[in-house]
Amino acid sequence: MHGTNVIGILFAYVHEERIRSLTENRVMASVPFGGRYRLVDFALSNMVNSGINQVGVVTEENYQSLMDHLGSGKAWDLSRKTKGLSLLPPFGAKISRTEGKVESLSTIKRFLHAATEEYVLLSDCDIVANIDYRELYDFHTKNDADITVVYRHGNSPDTDKNTVFTIDPSNVVREIYLKRGCHFDCNYGMGMYLIAKEKLIELVDDCMSRNLYDFDRDIIQRGVKDMKICAYEFTGAAYPITSFEAYFNASMALMDPKVRSQLFVPSRPVYTKVRDDMPTRYGLGSVIQNSFVADGCVVEGEVENCVLFRGVKVKKGARLKNCVIMQDTIVGENSRLDFVVADKNVEFTDNATIMGHTTYPVYIVKGSKV
Repeated sequence: MHGTNVIGILFAYVHEERIRSLTENRVMASVPFGGRYRLVDFALSNMVNSGINQVGVVTEENYQSLMDHLGSGKAWDLSRKTKGLSLLPPFGAKISRTEGKVESLSTIKRFLHAATEEYVLLSDCDIVANIDYRELYDFHTKNDADITVVYRHGNSPDTDKNTVFTIDPSNVVREIYLKRGCHFDCNYGMGMYLIAKEKLIELVDDCMSRNLYDFDRDIIQRGVKDMKICAYEFTGAAYPITSFEAYFNASMALMDPKVRSQLFVPSRPVYTKVRDDMPTRYGLGSVIQNSFVADGCVVEGEVENCVLFRGVKVKKGARLKNCVIMQDTIVGENSRLDFVVADKNVEFTDNATIMGHTTYPVYIVKGSKV
C-alpha cells in the first residue's frame, strides 16, 4: 500500500455505551489496555505500519485524554509538516454529539476534500488486533470493489449489536443483517471499510440529503444491491471490546504467549505515547507468576495472572490474582484482590479485600480510595 494513496479515518467514540464504566470520562479510543497502551494505539499503529501517513481521528465528547495521549502524533511518526495526524472534533456540527457516522463524516468533508489520497480506510477503535492493511488494499483493488468490509468468521462477540454478512464464494456480500448475532459461527463485521474517497463523499452527501445517518444501515445495507461490496476475512487474533467482561477477557488473554505473538509482532510494533520511567523493581519475597507488568512498577507482594500498568505499587503482603490494575494505582499491605479491574490512581488501603468472579469482575472507579 502506498502511503500517498490511502487516508485513514478513525472513529474514536463509537460503541462507548458498551463499556460505560470505562468510558464515563473518556472516549472508547482512550480506554487503557495491556499495561501501557490505549485502544487507539492498535488501530493507529495498524494504519502506520501499513504505510498510511495521513490519519484523521474523529471524536465527539470527552476527548481531552485522547488529545493528551496522541499529542502531535510523534510516537507514531505522524508529526509532519504535511499530512500526519489530525484530531477532528465536531466543530462543524450544531451539537457536540452527532446522529451517526454519516453525519460525522459530513462534518469533516473539508478534511476529505483536501486530502490527495484516492482511497479512505475507515475503522473503529474498539478492537484489539494487529492487521496488515496492505493485504486489504490488494484484495480491494484486485476485486475492483466499490466497498470492502473486514470481517471474521466465528462465534459473534455480541448477539444483538453485530453486523452480520452473507458472503458468496467470490467474496461478494449478498445480504447484511444489522444488530444480529448468533451462538454459532457467522461472518461478523469488524467495523473496518475501504472505499474510494470520491465515492464515500458522494454516498455521504446522498444520505445527508435524506436524513439518513447510520453508516452500516444507510450506506452498506442500502447499497448492497447497487454496489459491489466485497468481504475480506481477517483470521488473526482479534478481541472486540463489546462489554466490560469482553475487556476483562481480552486483558486476561494477554497471558497466553500465542496471543501475544499475534498482537505484538516485531515487524509490526504497536506504538504508544512514551512515558520515561524507571524499570520495574521487585522486592525481596515478591512472587510474580504469568503476569503482564509495565515499567515503573514496584512489586513487593504476590501477583498472579495480572496486568499491571505503569507506576503501580503492590506493597508487602498484598496478593493479586486475575486483576487489571491501571496506572499509578497503589495496593496496600496485606490486601487481597481477585478478579478486579482498578482504573487509574486508585488507592487500596491496607488489609482491603475485594473478590469478583470470572463472569463478574469488580470495577473500581478512577481516583477512588477503597
